[in-house]
Amino acid sequence: MNRPAYVTDERLYKFIDAAIKEDIGDGDHSTLASVPAQMQQRARLLIKHDCILAGVELATEIFHYYDKSLKIDVLKNDGEQVKEGDIAFVVSGSARSILTMERLVLNCMQRMSGIATYTHEMVGLLSDTKTKILDTRKTSPIFRMCEKWAVHIGGGQNHRYGLFDMIMLKDNHNDYAGGITKAVEATVQYLKEKGRSLRIEVETRNLDEVKEALDTKAVDVIMLDNMSLEEMSAAVKLIDEAAQVEASGGITKDRVRAIAETGVDYISSGAIIYSAPNIDLSLKAF
Repeated sequence: MNRPAYVTDERLYKFIDAAIKEDIGDGDHSTLASVPAQMQQRARLLIKHDCILAGVELATEIFHYYDKSLKIDVLKNDGEQVKEGDIAFVVSGSARSILTMERLVLNCMQRMSGIATYTHEMVGLLSDTKTKILDTRKTSPIFRMCEKWAVHIGGGQNHRYGLFDMIMLKDNHNDYAGGITKAVEATVQYLKEKGRSLRIEVETRNLDEVKEALDTKAVDVIMLDNMSLEEMSAAVKLIDEAAQVEASGGITKDRVRAIAETGVDYISSGAIIYSAPNIDLSLKAF
């Protein structure tokens, strides 16, 4: 599976380096004390719960960043549906290196596989509709790249990566600016002055705000925040493809299908990241 564009070498290696330093400190003394320096061993990544696997490519990068001589034989790839008892990969080489990287690899893969699995389930509920599942910025600080990568692996679409790659005027922006019209007008002027071309999305809380956003004729996406199904259906008709439509707020598995049937283009869900349970994995010597 191809990496999304935001998984750059710079971001990837900066994350791995910081994570390794956080864990090792001045040394993995348990391993240094008990395992001979020249010992060569193998370990396999054991799947302990059915899931959509995610983080294999990241695990390979982590192992090789720490010790380029480690060999990783990949048996299951990112995005594959795997079952309890499957082996994702075998790593062989320095026993010390394998042990020191074990927990970092497991922490990343367990979290990413949980997110990919949850996302896959949500996407599957909408497989015969036009509506796409988006993630949000409700991510873990410093771990955002990996969490959004997991959404991508699970079949969801990534929303903006951060505050810099899209304009999103939420309720507080609009309230501080004096309303949607003023917020959008100021944004259009700002982008012109800065020579920037960014998509503009506006959050709306009712049909009057939807009409106001439409009247600006400058909005690319209108977010319907915490609206009822009836309000969403009315908003979709009112917008009539003059902008893309995103539903947000209170998105659950038992409600997502009904929301899609209102005709929205996107459903954004923070829960696919923050509510996803970790998947049990283990790295076992053999």
